[in-house]
Amino acid sequence: MEVKIKHLNHVKFSIQVRSHTILCDQPVENGGEDSGMTPPELLLASLGSCAAFYAVQYLKTRNLAESGIEVSVTAEKLLQPTRLGNFRVHVVCPVALSEAHTEGLMRSVHLCLIHNTLLAPPEIAIELETPIVV
Repeated sequence: MEVKIKHLNHVKFSIQVRSHTILCDQPVENGGEDSGMTPPELLLASLGSCAAFYAVQYLKTRNLAESGIEVSVTAEKLLQPTRLGNFRVHVVCPVALSEAHTEGLMRSVHLCLIHNTLLAPPEIAIELETPIVV
């Protein structure tokens, strides 16, 4: 997987993956134009949409519902080091479920790739490329 990010202006960036482009920006009070989500909002969106995907798949494969899942994600900004924490993923299911299906849906949402990535932090290598000074 690879995404490419290019600085557009001020605090606005273009994010490209395959044939898709989204904007990342800051709110006006942070010097942006509010033309896109901030990086922390993109992280919450990634976690929430992944959880929603797994929930929908569970319901569809069991013929319980074809649509209607809603997910909201919240997190708090923590310090030392500055980071997001205390994530809360709230899943609203469109249909009543038996106890077995409730447990199954919860297990399914816990299989989310982003959820598991956050639970088992990956190694992150940062590489810097600069022009050669002559």
